[in-house]
Amino acid sequence: MVARLLSFFLLFSSLLSYSQRSTKELIDSLNTIDDHEKKAELCLKIAGKLKDSDWNRAVKYVELAEAEAKKATNSDEILALVYTISGNIYDSKDVLDITLQFYLKAYEIYKANNNIQEISKIENNLAVIYAKSNNEAKALRYFLNVYHYQKSKKEPDKLLKILNNIGTIYLGKNVDSSLYYFHKADYIVKKLKNNNLTGYVYTNLARAYALKKDKKNADIYFAKAFSLINTPVDNSLKVFIHGSFSQYKLEDKNFDAAIVNAKQALEFSKENVFSFSGLRLNKLLYRAYLEKQDYKNAVFYFQKYNIISDSINIEQKAVNLERIRLEQDYKVRNQIRSFEEEKKRFRYYVAGLIMLVGILALIILLIRYRNKNIKNQLEKEKLKTKQQELKQSLEAKNMVLIGKAMSEIHRTDNINEILTDLKKIRLQTVNKEMQNAIDIVLKRLQKDLNIDIWKEFEISFEQVHKSFFDKLAVDYPSLTPKERRLCALLYLDLTTKEICQITGQSLIAIENARTRLRKKFDLTNEKINLSTYLNTFKLD
Repeated sequence: MVARLLSFFLLFSSLLSYSQRSTKELIDSLNTIDDHEKKAELCLKIAGKLKDSDWNRAVKYVELAEAEAKKATNSDEILALVYTISGNIYDSKDVLDITLQFYLKAYEIYKANNNIQEISKIENNLAVIYAKSNNEAKALRYFLNVYHYQKSKKEPDKLLKILNNIGTIYLGKNVDSSLYYFHKADYIVKKLKNNNLTGYVYTNLARAYALKKDKKNADIYFAKAFSLINTPVDNSLKVFIHGSFSQYKLEDKNFDAAIVNAKQALEFSKENVFSFSGLRLNKLLYRAYLEKQDYKNAVFYFQKYNIISDSINIEQKAVNLERIRLEQDYKVRNQIRSFEEEKKRFRYYVAGLIMLVGILALIILLIRYRNKNIKNQLEKEKLKTKQQELKQSLEAKNMVLIGKAMSEIHRTDNINEILTDLKKIRLQTVNKEMQNAIDIVLKRLQKDLNIDIWKEFEISFEQVHKSFFDKLAVDYPSLTPKERRLCALLYLDLTTKEICQITGQSLIAIENARTRLRKKFDLTNEKINLSTYLNTFKLD
């Protein structure tokens, strides 16, 4: 925290070199700075120079300072500084409500960062503003907070001023409390050797004792205060001592002393007659002369009192009008800024809504794409399943076809063997009746013998594998019936051994037949299986 504050003071002190330069030079310098922190501080410097000559531009630089502070690295510290100095600028215009707003913003930042030292400074500012606003309760609360903080610091002059302020606030409410804090101030002022501060403390103690009707102590402290009049002190202190003593003497019915001191106070404040102090002193003189029944002088000072009062009222009215104008200007600027921020937020909302709609549209498209993919995948699965079912069905039909063919061939072979055996038996039989019986059996067996089994095979094959033989006949018309049957068996992926069993031919005969087929298909030099090649003859 200390390092940050030290850095801030170094940055701030670097800007002091600008103090002797013109506003135009400062504005030109602003355009050459890239650091947001320095820009914020320089903007405040420009605003301070413009506040009395061009208020509207001053406010713009205050706003620019705030904007730059928000972009700075240590934005909290700089922003709090901007709010504090902005409060000072509005305080110089006596616009107390807006001053309070800025001080309270800075106060919240310092509290959030637990910056005790800066909290105390802001609390002192808040106390002064609340005192100006006649809000004594809040002024007192903040002054007491500052007092408790200053007690732990070795800064007696600051502690003395706080005690004096607290005592003054209590003066009209609780004299004993007022005396308590004035005496604490008296204890500190003895060590300071500052005649101005000492004079104020003594005079305040005298005023407090006067309100308490303790004439003895009031006289003692007024005497102490008057002992400093001839030392090097400010005229404002002399006016304060003489004016307070005049009031004291007026209440004590010592009208001559009241008149002498009031005139003496007016003499010290002759450069600033048209002030609240001059108004109060002329009123004191009017009352004192009136009590003495010196009506001529009473009328004279009453007229002076009225003139000053009118002047102050006119000036106050002008100040009030200016204050109202500045307050209204601040509110309008805030409304415009709020409107711009609302407009910016609305743009963000619209952009966000567009993005949201875009995201929703994208999600819908993705869902549709996913559903389409799922649907395609399901259809592929169905097609695959259907193809598998068809393949299995085809394989089953092929197996039935092969089984039927083999069964017929074996049946034919068995019948042929029986016929051969019966013929041998007939030749060996002498009995005519037996020979006739054998002939009858032979005729019946020959009748059951299927001599065109391969034709039936081709018909059954064609039912399962439509147009295979037609396609084969179109592409290769020179194929013999035996080669056509071999092509059908190879199409069914039968091995050479299985083909031998079905056809009753030897392995060599089948291999030679395969070689002849490869030659007719022009596959002699091709590395392709005959079964694979024949499977390309499938038709839709």
